[in-house]
Amino acid sequence: MTVQDMYLKLKDKLRDVVPDAELRIKAELANEINRLKTERNAVILGHNYMEPALYYSICDFTGDSLELSRKAAETDKDIIIFCGVRFMAETAKILNPDKVVLLPSEKAGCSLAASITAEDVRNLKARYPGVPVVSYVNTYADVKAESDVCCTSSNAAAVVNSFGSDKVIFLPDEFLARNVAAETGKRIIFPMKDEENFEENYQLIGWRGRCEVHEKFTVEDIDNVRKQFPDVVILAHPECSPEVVQASDFSGSTTAMIRYVEETKAPRYLLLTECAMGDNVAAANPDKEMLRLCSIRCPHMNQITLEDTLEALRRTQYVIEVPEDIRLKAARAVERMISIG
Repeated sequence: MTVQDMYLKLKDKLRDVVPDAELRIKAELANEINRLKTERNAVILGHNYMEPALYYSICDFTGDSLELSRKAAETDKDIIIFCGVRFMAETAKILNPDKVVLLPSEKAGCSLAASITAEDVRNLKARYPGVPVVSYVNTYADVKAESDVCCTSSNAAAVVNSFGSDKVIFLPDEFLARNVAAETGKRIIFPMKDEENFEENYQLIGWRGRCEVHEKFTVEDIDNVRKQFPDVVILAHPECSPEVVQASDFSGSTTAMIRYVEETKAPRYLLLTECAMGDNVAAANPDKEMLRLCSIRCPHMNQITLEDTLEALRRTQYVIEVPEDIRLKAARAVERMISIG
């Protein structure tokens, strides 16, 4: 594919999303990345939150954390470039210890993953001995290693229900935990560090971590949009608060939200999630009207650019490493997550 071909491809998809001058620059970068990708036998995985020009030009596979974990486990390429954030690249390394895994930016962290440590998990396990631990995939490798199984927003309830235990520790997203509790009919508590817990009737033990993007959406946002557009269908990610989820018309993982828009016909849609995904869904569905409440961009996902991806390929830089003892224990938790689906 020539640079002009790439430009025309991006223009066809993103003419209403990205300025033309920017598309011309992005086309040059994307074309060089794709050339190097072939030369170096690399595969590029792109999360649904990647900015549109990157999302539609260089990614061999796109999706949510669960789908990309599956693709990482199946790849036969020598190099995996993960256009996402660090915990996602770590998951790819956990599943592919003999492959080179690159993260285009060393600053692409995650506020939610940073909200809990392996020591926090060990302390909870000591406080609740024998209680199985479910960790959201949005955690770092050492936390996964202390867990019995991982989950994503799409299979969290199924993972919780897969245990025969009458109690489950669910970490670290407070809002996802509350939404899973509502979906599964379980009562949840949030013991923190040295706080005493006097509640006896509970089945889920949570942690007060939050996504700095999804926690910003409010019921007031929804009410204001509905006043102006009463026929709008509102989709909320499960990392939003239970109140926001309840006030929305649908809640699901990023893949579930994409599928919902594709398979339904509504006058207009609004996605309450990271705003780059709204651009990507709008570009993929030009026949559907997408409202924008998009002032919330993940500062960590936003670190991943075409420029940095090109440099990662050129220099083999920001290599992800996971100590083998941690990797082996984390792999069991991740593989159980994938098997549950």
